[in-house]
Amino acid sequence: MLNQLLAALPADELATLVADLELVPMPLGEMVYEPGEQLTHAYFPTTAIISLHYVMESGATTEAAGVGHEGVVGISLFMGGDSTSSSAVVQTAGHAYRLHRHKLMQAFNRADAFQRLLLRYTQGLVTQIMQTAACNRHHHVEQQLCRWLLLTLDRLQSRELTMTQELVASMLGVRREGVTEAAGRLQHAGLIRYRRGHITVLDRARLETHSCECYGVVKKEMSRLLTHAH
Repeated sequence: MLNQLLAALPADELATLVADLELVPMPLGEMVYEPGEQLTHAYFPTTAIISLHYVMESGATTEAAGVGHEGVVGISLFMGGDSTSSSAVVQTAGHAYRLHRHKLMQAFNRADAFQRLLLRYTQGLVTQIMQTAACNRHHHVEQQLCRWLLLTLDRLQSRELTMTQELVASMLGVRREGVTEAAGRLQHAGLIRYRRGHITVLDRARLETHSCECYGVVKKEMSRLLTHAH
Protein backbone atom coordinates (compact mmCIF):
# COMPACT_ATOMS: atom_id res chain seq x y z
CA MET A 1 0.00 0.00 0.00
CA LEU A 2 1.26 3.46 -0.89
CA ASN A 3 1.03 6.65 1.08
CA GLN A 4 -1.68 8.72 -0.64
CA LEU A 5 0.10 12.06 -0.23
CA LEU A 6 3.25 10.77 -1.88
CA ALA A 7 1.26 8.91 -4.54
CA ALA A 8 -0.58 12.13 -5.43
CA LEU A 9 2.65 13.98 -6.29
CA PRO A 10 3.55 14.62 -9.93
CA ALA A 11 6.21 12.15 -11.09
CA ASP A 12 8.98 14.77 -11.26
CA GLU A 13 8.39 15.98 -7.69
CA LEU A 14 8.20 12.44 -6.32
CA ALA A 15 11.45 11.62 -8.12
CA THR A 16 13.28 14.37 -6.20
CA LEU A 17 12.09 12.87 -2.89
CA VAL A 18 12.58 9.15 -3.54
CA ALA A 19 16.28 9.03 -2.61
CA ASP A 20 15.54 10.66 0.76
CA LEU A 21 12.54 8.50 1.69
CA GLU A 22 13.40 5.61 4.00
CA LEU A 23 10.85 2.81 4.51
CA VAL A 24 10.96 1.92 8.22
CA PRO A 25 9.04 -0.59 10.38
CA MET A 26 6.63 0.92 12.92
CA PRO A 27 6.09 -1.60 15.74
CA LEU A 28 2.91 -1.49 17.85
CA GLY A 29 3.22 0.92 20.77
CA GLU A 30 6.35 2.70 19.51
CA MET A 31 6.50 6.35 20.59
CA VAL A 32 7.11 8.39 17.45
CA TYR A 33 7.48 11.61 19.43
CA GLU A 34 6.66 12.93 22.90
CA PRO A 35 5.23 16.32 23.98
CA GLY A 36 7.73 19.15 23.61
CA GLU A 37 10.26 16.98 21.80
CA GLN A 38 12.19 18.40 18.84
CA LEU A 39 11.00 16.50 15.78
CA THR A 40 13.72 15.23 13.47
CA HIS A 41 11.63 13.40 10.87
CA ALA A 42 8.22 13.41 9.25
CA TYR A 43 6.52 10.03 8.76
CA PHE A 44 4.30 9.08 5.82
CA PRO A 45 2.53 5.85 6.90
CA THR A 46 1.84 3.12 4.35
CA THR A 47 0.40 0.27 6.44
CA ALA A 48 0.95 1.64 9.97
CA ILE A 49 -1.60 3.78 11.82
CA ILE A 50 -0.25 6.42 14.20
CA SER A 51 -2.38 7.95 16.93
CA LEU A 52 -1.95 11.58 17.99
CA HIS A 53 -2.61 11.89 21.73
CA TYR A 54 -3.00 14.63 24.27
CA VAL A 55 -1.61 13.67 27.65
CA MET A 56 -2.98 15.19 30.86
CA GLU A 57 -0.88 15.91 33.97
CA SER A 58 -2.59 12.92 35.59
CA GLY A 59 -1.27 10.67 32.84
CA ALA A 60 -4.71 10.21 31.27
CA THR A 61 -4.69 10.32 27.48
CA THR A 62 -7.20 10.80 24.71
CA GLU A 63 -6.76 10.53 20.95
CA ALA A 64 -7.06 13.79 19.03
CA ALA A 65 -6.66 12.16 15.60
CA GLY A 66 -5.32 9.15 13.77
CA VAL A 67 -2.98 9.15 10.78
CA GLY A 68 -2.76 6.34 8.26
CA HIS A 69 -1.84 6.00 4.59
CA GLU A 70 -3.80 9.17 3.83
CA GLY A 71 -1.48 11.49 5.72
CA VAL A 72 1.73 12.54 7.42
CA VAL A 73 2.91 12.72 11.03
CA GLY A 74 4.99 15.77 11.93
CA ILE A 75 3.01 18.74 10.57
CA SER A 76 4.68 21.06 13.11
CA LEU A 77 7.89 20.78 11.07
CA PHE A 78 6.43 22.67 8.11
CA MET A 79 3.93 24.74 10.11
CA GLY A 80 6.83 26.44 11.92
CA GLY A 81 6.62 24.89 15.37
CA ASP A 82 9.31 22.15 15.26
CA SER A 83 7.72 20.57 18.37
CA THR A 84 4.19 19.95 19.59
CA SER A 85 2.29 19.54 22.86
CA SER A 86 0.88 16.18 21.75
CA SER A 87 2.45 12.74 21.51
CA ALA A 88 2.35 10.27 18.63
CA VAL A 89 2.27 6.50 19.18
CA VAL A 90 1.90 3.57 16.78
CA GLN A 91 -1.65 2.21 17.12
CA THR A 92 -1.42 -0.41 14.35
CA ALA A 93 1.93 -1.94 13.42
CA GLY A 94 3.14 -1.55 9.87
CA HIS A 95 5.52 0.61 7.87
CA ALA A 96 6.02 4.28 7.04
CA TYR A 97 8.30 6.36 4.88
CA ARG A 98 10.57 8.55 6.99
CA LEU A 99 11.85 11.89 5.69
CA HIS A 100 14.42 14.03 7.53
CA ARG A 101 13.13 17.47 8.46
CA HIS A 102 15.78 19.29 6.38
CA LYS A 103 14.76 17.36 3.25
CA LEU A 104 11.09 17.92 4.08
CA MET A 105 11.61 21.68 4.31
CA GLN A 106 13.64 21.82 1.12
CA ALA A 107 10.76 20.16 -0.75
CA PHE A 108 8.12 22.24 1.04
CA ASN A 109 9.84 25.55 0.33
CA ARG A 110 9.88 24.89 -3.41
CA ALA A 111 6.17 25.79 -3.17
CA ASP A 112 5.05 23.15 -5.63
CA ALA A 113 2.40 20.41 -5.40
CA PHE A 114 4.08 18.96 -2.30
CA GLN A 115 3.45 22.16 -0.35
CA ARG A 116 -0.18 22.37 -1.50
CA LEU A 117 -0.80 18.72 -0.54
CA LEU A 118 0.73 19.11 2.92
CA LEU A 119 -1.24 22.27 3.67
CA ARG A 120 -4.51 20.75 2.45
CA TYR A 121 -3.87 17.61 4.48
CA THR A 122 -3.22 19.80 7.54
CA GLN A 123 -6.63 21.46 7.06
CA GLY A 124 -8.19 17.98 6.93
CA LEU A 125 -6.33 16.97 10.09
CA VAL A 126 -7.60 20.09 11.90
CA THR A 127 -11.13 19.11 10.87
CA GLN A 128 -10.58 15.63 12.33
CA ILE A 129 -9.24 17.04 15.62
CA MET A 130 -12.16 19.49 15.96
CA GLN A 131 -14.74 16.84 15.08
CA THR A 132 -13.19 14.40 17.57
CA ALA A 133 -13.40 17.00 20.33
CA ALA A 134 -17.06 17.69 19.54
CA CYS A 135 -17.86 13.98 19.24
CA ASN A 136 -16.24 13.13 22.59
CA ARG A 137 -18.29 15.87 24.24
CA HIS A 138 -21.71 15.39 22.64
CA HIS A 139 -22.06 11.79 21.44
CA HIS A 140 -22.41 8.62 23.49
CA VAL A 141 -19.69 5.97 23.70
CA GLU A 142 -21.35 3.62 21.21
CA GLN A 143 -21.36 6.33 18.52
CA GLN A 144 -17.77 7.28 19.33
CA LEU A 145 -16.72 3.63 19.05
CA CYS A 146 -18.43 3.32 15.64
CA ARG A 147 -16.72 6.49 14.40
CA TRP A 148 -13.33 5.29 15.60
CA LEU A 149 -13.77 1.80 14.11
CA LEU A 150 -14.79 3.22 10.72
CA LEU A 151 -11.89 5.69 10.54
CA THR A 152 -9.50 2.88 11.50
CA LEU A 153 -11.01 0.50 8.92
CA ASP A 154 -10.46 3.08 6.18
CA ARG A 155 -6.73 2.83 6.89
CA LEU A 156 -6.54 -0.98 6.93
CA GLN A 157 -6.55 -3.66 4.27
CA SER A 158 -8.70 -6.03 6.34
CA ARG A 159 -11.92 -6.03 8.36
CA GLU A 160 -10.12 -7.14 11.51
CA LEU A 161 -8.49 -4.85 14.07
CA THR A 162 -6.06 -6.07 16.70
CA MET A 163 -7.13 -3.94 19.63
CA THR A 164 -7.80 -4.44 23.34
CA GLN A 165 -10.72 -2.72 25.04
CA GLU A 166 -8.24 -0.98 27.36
CA LEU A 167 -6.51 0.60 24.37
CA VAL A 168 -9.82 1.65 22.78
CA ALA A 169 -10.90 3.20 26.09
CA SER A 170 -7.61 5.11 26.24
CA MET A 171 -8.10 6.35 22.67
CA LEU A 172 -11.62 7.60 23.37
CA GLY A 173 -10.81 8.92 26.83
CA VAL A 174 -13.61 6.91 28.45
CA ARG A 175 -13.81 4.17 31.08
CA ARG A 176 -13.10 0.61 29.96
CA GLU A 177 -16.53 -0.50 31.21
CA GLY A 178 -18.16 1.95 28.78
CA VAL A 179 -16.29 0.42 25.85
CA THR A 180 -17.14 -3.11 27.03
CA GLU A 181 -20.85 -2.27 27.13
CA ALA A 182 -20.81 -0.47 23.77
CA ALA A 183 -18.86 -3.29 22.07
CA GLY A 184 -21.27 -5.80 23.60
CA ARG A 185 -24.28 -4.00 22.13
CA LEU A 186 -22.64 -3.79 18.68
CA GLN A 187 -21.77 -7.49 18.84
CA HIS A 188 -25.29 -8.43 19.95
CA ALA A 189 -26.66 -6.45 16.98
CA GLY A 190 -24.41 -8.43 14.63
CA LEU A 191 -22.24 -5.47 13.59
CA ILE A 192 -18.94 -6.68 15.05
CA ARG A 193 -17.36 -9.74 16.61
CA TYR A 194 -15.02 -9.18 19.55
CA ARG A 195 -12.75 -11.75 21.17
CA ARG A 196 -9.30 -11.73 22.77
CA GLY A 197 -8.20 -8.34 21.53
CA HIS A 198 -9.54 -8.82 17.99
CA ILE A 199 -12.44 -6.80 16.61
CA THR A 200 -13.89 -8.00 13.30
CA VAL A 201 -16.39 -5.77 11.49
CA LEU A 202 -19.22 -7.95 10.18
CA ASP A 203 -21.58 -5.30 8.75
CA ARG A 204 -19.87 -2.11 7.66
CA ALA A 205 -23.01 -0.48 6.21
CA ARG A 206 -24.95 -0.84 9.47
CA LEU A 207 -21.92 0.31 11.45
CA GLU A 208 -22.04 3.54 9.44
CA THR A 209 -25.72 4.04 10.27
CA HIS A 210 -24.98 3.48 13.98
CA SER A 211 -22.22 6.09 13.91
CA CYS A 212 -22.80 9.81 14.45
CA GLU A 213 -22.32 12.36 11.67
CA CYS A 214 -18.69 12.89 12.74
CA TYR A 215 -17.32 10.01 10.66
CA GLY A 216 -18.94 11.31 7.48
CA VAL A 217 -17.80 14.88 8.09
CA VAL A 218 -14.14 13.87 8.50
CA LYS A 219 -14.16 11.45 5.54
CA LYS A 220 -15.88 13.91 3.21
CA GLU A 221 -13.60 16.82 4.11
CA MET A 222 -10.38 14.82 3.74
CA SER A 223 -11.58 13.47 0.39
CA ARG A 224 -12.55 16.97 -0.82
CA LEU A 225 -9.21 18.50 0.14
CA LEU A 226 -6.95 15.81 -1.26
CA THR A 227 -8.91 15.11 -4.45
CA HIS A 228 -8.52 18.69 -5.67
CA ALA A 229 -5.02 19.33 -4.37
CA HIS A 230 -3.19 18.77 -7.61
